[in-house]
Amino acid sequence: MRPLPDEYFISIVKEVAKRSTCLRSQDGALIVRGMQIVSTGYNGAPSKITHCSEVGCIREQNQIPSGERHELCRGAHAEANAIVYAARYGISVEGATMYCTRFPCSFCSKMAVNAGIKRVVFIEDYPDELAKDILRNVVVERGIT
Repeated sequence: MRPLPDEYFISIVKEVAKRSTCLRSQDGALIVRGMQIVSTGYNGAPSKITHCSEVGCIREQNQIPSGERHELCRGAHAEANAIVYAARYGISVEGATMYCTRFPCSFCSKMAVNAGIKRVVFIEDYPDELAKDILRNVVVERGIT
């Protein structure tokens, strides 16, 4: 049976997440405009920077709880990477849908709003009330897992 569009894109974002080099969680993001994938991203260290999978996790070494002190991490979030990669190649994400393995954090939510993302579909929730407030004018839906 042919999957519905959200089911199809959610299945792809799960595959994108497998590229993650983060030791704590494997997250992926996918940006879609007009039923076409325009960008993908997964969490991990920036290009040409040593990955956590090679040198260890700064957050683990310093016992930083999940959801706190996002700046103390070698990696960038999947959602941020998907937005940045689209910008790098001059691809507009205005009016797009972003599919995520996890609800975006407040920093990624700000980026999504400023980039013009109009809809976010996620698989797993993330306890960030500020992010939920930031995305209040964006259609947010839990995707089919």
